[in-house]
Amino acid sequence: MPLPLTVQGAVKLFYWEESLEENAKAILEEQKQEEQFSAIIVSCKSLSYYEGKKFKAVLPQILAVAIAATFHIVVGMSLAYSAILLPQLEESQNVTGSIQVTKTEGSWIASVLVIFTPAGALVAGVIMDAIGRLNMLKLASIPCVLGNVLIAMATNVPMILSGRILLGIGSAWATSPAIVYITEIAKADLRGSLISMAPGFASLGMVLVYLKGWFLDWRLVAWLTNIYVVVPAILIMFIPESPAWLVSKGRIEQARKSLEWINRFQPQPEHKSESFAEMQLAYLQKEHMIKKEQEAQSLGGNGVLRKLKMFARPTACKPLVILTGLFFFQQFSGIYITLFYAVTFFKDIGSTINPYLASVFIGTVRFVMSIANTWFMRRFRRRTLIAVSCAGMAVCMCVSALFTKWIQDRTTTHTWVPVLMLLLYVVASMLGLLSIPWTMTAELFPLEIRGVAHSISYSLAQLLMFASIQCYYDLTNLVGGSSGLQYFFAAVSLGALLYSFIFLPETHRKKLKDIEAYFVDNTAYYSLTCCKPKSNAADNRQRKPIVRNPRVASKHAKMPKGEIEKILLSRA
Repeated sequence: MPLPLTVQGAVKLFYWEESLEENAKAILEEQKQEEQFSAIIVSCKSLSYYEGKKFKAVLPQILAVAIAATFHIVVGMSLAYSAILLPQLEESQNVTGSIQVTKTEGSWIASVLVIFTPAGALVAGVIMDAIGRLNMLKLASIPCVLGNVLIAMATNVPMILSGRILLGIGSAWATSPAIVYITEIAKADLRGSLISMAPGFASLGMVLVYLKGWFLDWRLVAWLTNIYVVVPAILIMFIPESPAWLVSKGRIEQARKSLEWINRFQPQPEHKSESFAEMQLAYLQKEHMIKKEQEAQSLGGNGVLRKLKMFARPTACKPLVILTGLFFFQQFSGIYITLFYAVTFFKDIGSTINPYLASVFIGTVRFVMSIANTWFMRRFRRRTLIAVSCAGMAVCMCVSALFTKWIQDRTTTHTWVPVLMLLLYVVASMLGLLSIPWTMTAELFPLEIRGVAHSISYSLAQLLMFASIQCYYDLTNLVGGSSGLQYFFAAVSLGALLYSFIFLPETHRKKLKDIEAYFVDNTAYYSLTCCKPKSNAADNRQRKPIVRNPRVASKHAKMPKGEIEKILLSRA
């Protein structure tokens, strides 16, 4: 007997999740209701079915993402600034009136930027969930400008340290909301590529600061950096706020306008009276309502207490632990150590190439790879990219360490080999281990705590970065010099390969709800039931859910016939 028309009309099947379609199919197949399911599935199409396939349709998304990510230019310049500041201060030690800096003070100048970033990131997470993603970006421009002015006018080390602290806070305030904003407005199949714009702009900032440091005084470089703070703060005013955040705050009309701006070039969906923006708004409202009901039933309470309870759930604590481990391997594999001490590092390995020129090469390669990574992130799986990245980094560091030792022992004159290997090392790192962990900090967490959770994971990453940068000189002495340090980086890279192979989930082209569902029952990747092949080969080619729980299908298969219609209506 076919389903009543009231069911077909009420479901509005465009917002059905793919996982619900599969579970519904399992139920109906079990009860031999294939004809009923076929009638349903014709109307029940995923929202992505109606998305335009032409480049023009996603152009507003790309524009909004590019503007939001522009703040990362300042982040990159702040990260790489110590690489040009410390050598210039060392070269002017004998000049009257110059700022005197010891090695200990130099390590603090390099690392203090990231030690205060966690505090800034935690504050940013709370504030951005309250005032919005874009307003947080505007607010970030204040400490950035003050920090650059303080450094440019510095007459002693404490003034430089204070300026670096402000830049660290400003960088955290700019990075977290930008990544969260991009995650929330991007299409699922474009999310990785669009998020990778942020590290791309950061790499551009590094190139700019290396070039300026080669020719300009460090004070002038600090003054000029403010240009890259003010311009994005102005451009932010011309793009809309995150629709998901607006819906979560009950600002439905503003969410509608935001979606209309983002989807202005989306075609009118076939056989639909609503526009694509209206369909997406209905989906966001429905998703928000369901989550609110679930939270009220399972958590109770409200405000801060409810968010704290959410962090005890597997959908929050599991990704946090996995990301912390991944960031540990990222930081101690040498990616950021070679960045903060670029000029000093090239001097230590004994290369005769101008260290400033070599640093420019490194920054340029990072920038080019950031652009290329937008394609890699769209084309290849995350786990594959990280595996290739870690293996490539280990090989490059081993070869560089070997030639560094030979150069220092004067058994070879091929001083260009370590520089080439370091360039290839940067290429390998940009493929996965450098870029992917940062892109996953927002997409692994539920919407309700995404801002705070992203900030916490970002803070933990910054603490690990501080530890790795701060111990650079001690670590070099411990492992027997620059060649031993590079062998250490190679060993950590191999550790990252093994860790990601076991624990890292695959998020390539996965919906945020599917990623969230993955962590309910799974931690280690190869314990997943979703790794088993599906019985339906056609469905397997079309979509591969990140988690498949056979208990759900078996439970519902035993339900009475009338209960199936109730399930369908409850999802409407």
